[in-house]
Amino acid sequence: MAERRLLGLAVAALLAAVAFLAIGLRGNIAFVLELRLLKLAALVQVGVAIAISTVIFQTVTGNRILTPSIMGLDALYLFGQMLMVFLLGGVGYVALDPQLKFGMEVLLLMALAAALLLPMLKSRLDMGLMLLAGVVFGVLFRSLYSLLARLIDPNEFAVAQSASFANFNAVRTDLLVFAAIVTVIAAIIAWRARHVLDVISLGPDTATGLGVGWAGTVTGLLLVVAALVAVSTALVGPVAFFGLLVAALAERIVESRRHGLLLPAAAFAGIIVLVGGQTLFQHALGNATALGVVIEFVGGLVFLLLLVLGSRK
Repeated sequence: MAERRLLGLAVAALLAAVAFLAIGLRGNIAFVLELRLLKLAALVQVGVAIAISTVIFQTVTGNRILTPSIMGLDALYLFGQMLMVFLLGGVGYVALDPQLKFGMEVLLLMALAAALLLPMLKSRLDMGLMLLAGVVFGVLFRSLYSLLARLIDPNEFAVAQSASFANFNAVRTDLLVFAAIVTVIAAIIAWRARHVLDVISLGPDTATGLGVGWAGTVTGLLLVVAALVAVSTALVGPVAFFGLLVAALAERIVESRRHGLLLPAAAFAGIIVLVGGQTLFQHALGNATALGVVIEFVGGLVFLLLLVLGSRK
């Protein structure tokens, strides 16, 4: 039954992609298709990256409410960008090769994420403390971002400002190839670790007793999460609750915590929401509102709902 539902999600994701490419196609078809294919590739990468990173992060932390964004990883990425603008200057930052710059940002985020999150996981904080720590980290990095923004020249600030908000209409197509490589490698690692993730979901003591090297495995998985967060944030900007939304949807649809089902289900759900939502807002609603705003609103409601339901248990 779960496999059939997963197949249904895959078909729905394919139909959403076809609709995105085909609806309203007119004029210079070859040119329009090229633009839409680039945007579709970016949206698919973002959906897959956020979905997989969220599922892994929730499994490692043993918490169905936490996401990398809630824990401040996207704010950390933006702070890293602003720090590079502050150190190199606006001209130096723009002069950097986009792929080299993205690679530096990914490595910086991976290192800082491991340094910040590993101590919390080793001390096994409860949900309340983890949420509080995430809020504190998010506020800290956003405050540091604002501080650096006030110290630099306004022209230099404009260079980094465009990445501060999620925008699904203006994706970074210049990073598609490098981001695709990172996403595919991370997805392969996650898929090969699906059985290990099943064991990790039982808890650190049980996983260690079953032969999982807890510290090394968790460190590797957190690095994968950080790389995927960097991909999604670089392509469209920070999205706080999208991962929580698609992970919750996937779990409800397949009704299973087996990562062999949950990982692809979350990825397909992410593609459906992003590609299908962008198609709907672009052609049916005439871009009357931004998809990112609606996703954040609905995801925030899901977060509050899960928080309330969790407090009642």
